[in-house]
Amino acid sequence: MLENPWLSIGKPEQRIDAVEKAAGTVRYTADYSVPGLLHAKLATSTQAHAKIIAIDVSEAWKVPGVRAIVTGKMFPYHIGPILADRPPLAFEKVRYYGEPLAIVVADQEHVAKQAAQLIHVKYESLPVVNSAREAFQTDAPLIHENSGKYMKIISNVYPVQGTNIGSHIKIRKGDFITTWENCDIKIKQTFSFNLSDHAALEPRCTRVEINPAGKVVVHSTTQSPFTIKKVLNQFFNIDVGNIIVHVPLIGGAFGGKGTVQLEPLAYLASKAVGGRMVKLEFTREEDLITAPGHIGLEATIALGANKAGKLMAGQYTYLIDSGAYTDQAAGITRAMALDCTGPYDIPNVWCDSYCMYTNHPYATSFRGYAHPELTFAVERTMDKLAHKLKLDPVELRKINAIKPGNSSPTSAVLNANNLGDVEKCIDQAKKLIDWDQGERLETADGKVKAKGISTFWKTSTTATNAQSGAVLKFEADGSVNLNCAAIELGQGSKTILAQMVAERLKMDIKKVHVTMEVNTQSDPHQWRTVASSTTFLAGRAVMNACDDAISQLKRTASIALQCSMEDLEVGGGRVYLKPSPEYGVKIQDIALGYKYPNGHAVEGQVVGHGRYIQRHLTPMDKDTGFGKPGPWWSVGTQAVEVEWDPADCSYKILKAVTVLDGGKIINPMTATQQMRGGMYLGLSFASQEGFIFDQNGTVLNPQLRTYQMVRFGEQPAEYIVDFIETPAADGPFGARGIGEYGVIGMAGALANALSTAAQVELNHLPLLPELIWKTRKERQA
Repeated sequence: MLENPWLSIGKPEQRIDAVEKAAGTVRYTADYSVPGLLHAKLATSTQAHAKIIAIDVSEAWKVPGVRAIVTGKMFPYHIGPILADRPPLAFEKVRYYGEPLAIVVADQEHVAKQAAQLIHVKYESLPVVNSAREAFQTDAPLIHENSGKYMKIISNVYPVQGTNIGSHIKIRKGDFITTWENCDIKIKQTFSFNLSDHAALEPRCTRVEINPAGKVVVHSTTQSPFTIKKVLNQFFNIDVGNIIVHVPLIGGAFGGKGTVQLEPLAYLASKAVGGRMVKLEFTREEDLITAPGHIGLEATIALGANKAGKLMAGQYTYLIDSGAYTDQAAGITRAMALDCTGPYDIPNVWCDSYCMYTNHPYATSFRGYAHPELTFAVERTMDKLAHKLKLDPVELRKINAIKPGNSSPTSAVLNANNLGDVEKCIDQAKKLIDWDQGERLETADGKVKAKGISTFWKTSTTATNAQSGAVLKFEADGSVNLNCAAIELGQGSKTILAQMVAERLKMDIKKVHVTMEVNTQSDPHQWRTVASSTTFLAGRAVMNACDDAISQLKRTASIALQCSMEDLEVGGGRVYLKPSPEYGVKIQDIALGYKYPNGHAVEGQVVGHGRYIQRHLTPMDKDTGFGKPGPWWSVGTQAVEVEWDPADCSYKILKAVTVLDGGKIINPMTATQQMRGGMYLGLSFASQEGFIFDQNGTVLNPQLRTYQMVRFGEQPAEYIVDFIETPAADGPFGARGIGEYGVIGMAGALANALSTAAQVELNHLPLLPELIWKTRKERQA
């Protein structure tokens, strides 16, 4: 008999939500409506930095149907996930264009919007800080005068009082100063890009009510339902047990729904109308400029090497534009420091990562959590160094590729378990992009074909006590229901978890039913659905739940078969004797317990419970960065081929390649699609996306018709994805996380390809033809 004829791991199983989504029957948060539902709309700031002199709501109250108007004076406190520096509604001053000032609650949405537009605010304008570099200057206007007094929610955030530094993270590894002086080759480069948006298909939305029993019931488009509970408990003094959060399927997020923003506003609105259910739904423009976006960055990297190309020292200065508040940007600042070198072995590292306040919309998590940004800067510098050394850029990367036995910038020891194979990824990407056919070729029609490569890594920077739970409940037909609080936001996690259940229980995946909606009252705790951690955390919890269920099935079957549990195996919908598989009992006959012929019953329903918590992680030392902040590093290489036209500096992306070592790939089809989606997102961010600000900090492109993204038809003609599988010993079935990785190296690869094509250094995003033209003109001047 085959060991497991019901294999699911490694198979391209169809996504379990595919049919409903294709049929258009999925209901998202904004699709729900109930009798008596009230609607909320926001009045937002028309200035980026100003004192609030007065807020006049008298005209708004005259609109028929208005039930309540809430201003910042009614809740003059600060909240935040890492540093409590953001008021839900601005009071005393506004710090970015589009910041919420007041909430209007009304019977209909259009009434609330009409009233919100009638709220008049008197301002006293203040100087605007319009970039991270400007914010870093000693004489810059202060955006937060009392940042040193804000409450820390997490200990490793370090605001600097009297400056615009919201946090400063340091890495000091080896002896950088002495080594730098002795390097044969040195190079220094500066890079930048502006804030941008997540642009998920589904705008943010929430509904909140306070029911007669005092329960606060939240329905939200969130990646972090248990964080909502935590925030409402910490800042609004609501008992955790009285907060219930429901999350249906999410229409895309990319990290932007990992933070808590709308829920406190909707809670204040509900409280103002006696606990009635209030719905707060962002328009696309509000989702672009009022909701948190993607960080901006100014980075300076200096690399020192010997004549053979071996990196000896690296200095990294990252000025992160976190906008008006730190939110998750304080965590991004830490993540950017801990993986600052990219996947290269550099024994001497000096890194300063700064979270900078500016008068821009505040920033939060974005797919890759600092790594697409730092990788862009690192990989551009690596290409420049290769040219200076007269080395093939691929060979320079192979010479310095980090390996088991090396250590990370935080001095965490790397081994074959926690690190993928960087060199194999480089070799395979080199092959798939046809690198040996030439890095730059001029075509007969006067155009230029060029290739760029980018190698990347990322650890899953979770909390040191991040955890997950899972419950398996068996039905009378032998099928099983899986409940866990991992959020399905398009990445396919629920399908992956179902495959793990099917594999472990040796059953058909069609017999595994996964509860898609999350309910914090009935689902076990899940840290958050971020950081490419769900397959690892929830997967380990699911495996443990399966083992618990198997133990219960064997115990009940041993009673029915009058044998020892050790003699039994589970598979194919049966529990059977290992030496004689023909003898056994169907799971459906024991799923709800076993009944003797005389009517007596034993055991009862099989309910498997599993949990998993991160292990052996430590915080980073404040002065050196020393620590082990992540459980493993997934690594990969990406490459891009472009066709560039010197006549007008326009270009086409012909081919994009991703090779990833994510450990065991649970579902190769969904993993491939995950990479392709990430490649698209990374190329869009690299080539077109970014907010445009005027001198007053006003966003000039707050709509999708003016906020440029890669449209259909502009994507690469060919996406190529391949995987290297170096199993992680502690991952479920050897898997590591892969969710964010498709996006990470694309900006670096595209910038390297276009720099090679145009023969200029392109160090600023987005890579618009106009930028290439200006850069060439400046070089020729």
